[in-house]
Amino acid sequence: MVTRLPGSVIPLYSNTSAELPWKKMPRASASTTCSPGRSRRLVTHSRKPYKVPVEGITTSIPSDKPMMGLQTKKNFVQANIIDVQMLVPKKPVPILVDTRRGNKMLLEPSGLLPTLLYRKDFGKVPDYLIRRTEEEKKAQEDYDAYVKERIRQGSMKMLTEDERNSVLSGLKQNWAELNHAYQSLSILIDTISKQNHKERLETKMKKLEQDIDKIEKHKFIYIPQN
Repeated sequence: MVTRLPGSVIPLYSNTSAELPWKKMPRASASTTCSPGRSRRLVTHSRKPYKVPVEGITTSIPSDKPMMGLQTKKNFVQANIIDVQMLVPKKPVPILVDTRRGNKMLLEPSGLLPTLLYRKDFGKVPDYLIRRTEEEKKAQEDYDAYVKERIRQGSMKMLTEDERNSVLSGLKQNWAELNHAYQSLSILIDTISKQNHKERLETKMKKLEQDIDKIEKHKFIYIPQN
């Protein structure tokens, strides 16, 4: 046993084991540190790799070996030349320069090309106008059939040309008289009676104008027999 005197220093590196008592400790064995049942698990490379069982999944790595040494006789330079010769050139996009500074815009959507002239339905009557014309024609036919039936029953009669002209001239004469009375009104309308008289004349003239317009538009006029 090594005795240490006060003030003495034990060297850190020494070849003699007597001066380093911890070097006399024996090496630890597996039997002293582990249980007998677990000693085999500490052996190097003794554990086998665990594989997860997967059913129905095949590996994506190809098993066939590639064929080596294949060569081709194709002349890629000549093939590229032929492809370039047969290539259709791209058409340039038409543009429009509208300012002196070179501002550009596409010509087709600018509205300067007569694109509507080349439409398939250009110059044709729209379908909705054809349908409307047919509906008006059918309505007129139904009305004519109704009038003929009423005339046959004797409940309606058609005005002759002379009667129509006579009624039209009478309406125009009445309108002329009302217009003369309207023009004769005083400039200053300061009473309620004058205001009411003016309004009555305007109402009668407007009603006569509507009647005259109806008779002039319709050539055939039917009135009740009684």
